[in-house]
Amino acid sequence: MQFNPCMKHKLIRSQARAFAETELAPIAAEIDRQRIFPRDVIARMRGLNYFGLQVPKEYGGAALDSISAAIVVEELSRVCAAVGLCVTVHNGVAVYPLLQFAGKSQKEKYLPPLAAGEVIGAFSLTEANAGSDAGSVETTAVKRGAEYVLNGTKIFVTNGGVCDVALIFALTSSPENKLQSSVFIVESRFPGFLRGELEDLCGMRANPVSSLFLEDCRVPAENLLGKLGDGMKIGLATLDNGRIGVAAQALGIAQGAMEAAVKYAKERQQFKKPIASQQTIQNYIADMATEILAARLLLYRACELKDAGAPFGCEASMAKLYCSSVASRVTSLAVQIHGGYGYSKEYDVERYFRDAKVTEIYEGTSEIQRVVIARAILTTPIL
Repeated sequence: MQFNPCMKHKLIRSQARAFAETELAPIAAEIDRQRIFPRDVIARMRGLNYFGLQVPKEYGGAALDSISAAIVVEELSRVCAAVGLCVTVHNGVAVYPLLQFAGKSQKEKYLPPLAAGEVIGAFSLTEANAGSDAGSVETTAVKRGAEYVLNGTKIFVTNGGVCDVALIFALTSSPENKLQSSVFIVESRFPGFLRGELEDLCGMRANPVSSLFLEDCRVPAENLLGKLGDGMKIGLATLDNGRIGVAAQALGIAQGAMEAAVKYAKERQQFKKPIASQQTIQNYIADMATEILAARLLLYRACELKDAGAPFGCEASMAKLYCSSVASRVTSLAVQIHGGYGYSKEYDVERYFRDAKVTEIYEGTSEIQRVVIARAILTTPIL
């Protein structure tokens, strides 16, 4: 494992940080307050290839390694987690399954516009009765001639309000008449594809999270991803990858909150000296920095395993579990260091605090991550 970043990673971090500081920092608080998806900034991001982070160059992508992709998400989220969320979901759970399971014609049709950011992707598994219990999907897909007709409702779909393509998990019948989960590439222009109102959420408010309604939605049979019944296999593989992205997002939130807290502690005077001189504040900062570095190393280990072609699901869950818990602890301490001002929307740490919480929930709750990790260790210990 490389404990010191290589020049390529340094350059990628520098570029992503410059973009975030220039384009996102001035608007981050306002788009959070107003629940505005920054389409103009998203458009300017296309030239940086942030929507095709790990897409091969033959399809117009950047073909980055996993650490590089994580750095981009980390740096965007350090300033504006909602935009970081858009990028990591698009790349991690919308584009990735196409790279892994799509046929040649599907890749040629969908990957170039996705990589260019001309088309925004979404991943639609969650339903009212299918959250952590992913096997309880109720949306159905019935074969009728050269099409499948989908009916059902997906909830809490990240990018749902703006997605052009969504991967929809639905129940299909096998030749033995046994119900099984399958995945379909569904375009928003298909008849019967409807969107719900944007969710009024606690955090990540600039990301257009919504429900998706499939009402006799007609999908060409050729848009089946993988094979009939591959839903669970595709879902589990995709979530493994998506957890790396959420870990990177959580890490970025924690980094941004710590930097804001350090800056404030140096400037804020109490008892005629900066509060940074107080041992309690120093202890908080020491804990923040230590946990953030530990989280970063755990994340990058999962990235290296993935790029080496080794099993990485357990490490991805560890990274997601730890990075998200670090984000919650660090942002809480950052608010505490700010005192009463930390509870005010005039300071960024209040937004970081709200944004951090959901990283312990989506792409599998912390409780689910512990189940995944424990099963892996009990089967094949990694150490």
